Amino acid sequence: MKNTELNGYAGQYKDELLNNVIPFWLEHSKDSEYGGYYSCLDRFGNVFDTDKFIWLQGREVWMFSMLYNEMENRQEWLEMAIHGAEFLKQHGRDEKGDWYFSLDRQGNPLVQPYNIFSDCFAAMAFGELYKATKNEEYKKIAVDTYNNIIKRKDNPKGPYNKLYPGTRPLKSFALPMILCNLSLILEDVMGSQKIDEIVPSLIDDIMINFYQKDTGVILENIHPDGSVVDCFEGRLVNPGHTNESMWFLMDLGVRYNDQKLIDKAVEILLHSIEFGWDKEHGGIFYFMDVKGHPQQQLEWDQKLWWVHLETLIALAKGYKLTGNQECKKWFEIMQTYTWDHFKDKEYREWYGYLTRQGQPLLPLKGGKWKGCFHVPRAMFQLYKILSQE
Repeated sequence: MKNTELNGYAGQYKDELLNNVIPFWLEHSKDSEYGGYYSCLDRFGNVFDTDKFIWLQGREVWMFSMLYNEMENRQEWLEMAIHGAEFLKQHGRDEKGDWYFSLDRQGNPLVQPYNIFSDCFAAMAFGELYKATKNEEYKKIAVDTYNNIIKRKDNPKGPYNKLYPGTRPLKSFALPMILCNLSLILEDVMGSQKIDEIVPSLIDDIMINFYQKDTGVILENIHPDGSVVDCFEGRLVNPGHTNESMWFLMDLGVRYNDQKLIDKAVEILLHSIEFGWDKEHGGIFYFMDVKGHPQQQLEWDQKLWWVHLETLIALAKGYKLTGNQECKKWFEIMQTYTWDHFKDKEYREWYGYLTRQGQPLLPLKGGKWKGCFHVPRAMFQLYKILSQE
């Protein structure tokens, strides 16, 4: 790290993490009666639904474990992580070891294990908690789950796939993207040899198949052979996914000492922001069509919390690693937009969903998709990045 002009923001992110965001989840999300966490929390932290979504449970276990490991050995953080992990250990998997999508409050399965991201965040959670506790049972869960993900990755939904076989097979960008980050997080648990067997092919898949040189964008879905499919799903671009994945690739560029990968990730990031930026109202669109056709997602023009926070992380990393002035310029723009629109100025935590014009669409602080993850992870990442000389 060599570029320090943005370092003045580091204290802001640390303060927000420790004095606003994490206290909200510590105070409101713990289910002391049945275990696990509530994620459906309104603006004030009141619980409005008690269903428990596995990937949000896993994300929260990971978050408190990671903060314990990387920020400070606070006992309350470790206890919070173990509280969620024990609930997941008892209720989260079927007899084959696949992780359900959701449970009721008591831990009874509600939705079958169709979504492999439940497994990804469970592996991440137990791997990180193992680092904190050295509990071998947690390590085994992480290793078994990771290996199961690798087995399932070419047909992640398995018997729950709704597509008619053979007509229009599609491969999703989300899985190789997540696996890049997950593999790096689990390197201490899985061993470097295992990670080195898997990660290079993930990088190639992203940079050769999903990345389109002619348009400069990353597509969300492609044919398994890497070709483009001209349909709604095949034209879909999610700028937030692109931007988040680019900081994962920058981390891998550091891991493999590959400056070319870092530079290319910065190039793709900056193009993605230009492509996805709403020139009328500011902020980054949720979904776009690579050819400019109407999208099928009715929420395409919403502004989402994670999109902007992940973009800030990527810009900060890009600037620190390359000194690219466009990263600095866009960081300042994104910093202003994100803090002005997503931070709740009166109550703790951040809004998740805005209208295109930038007004809060829902007052919730957590729900089926928003939990204790993107906001605190971004606060931690940005504090860490911007603290470095």
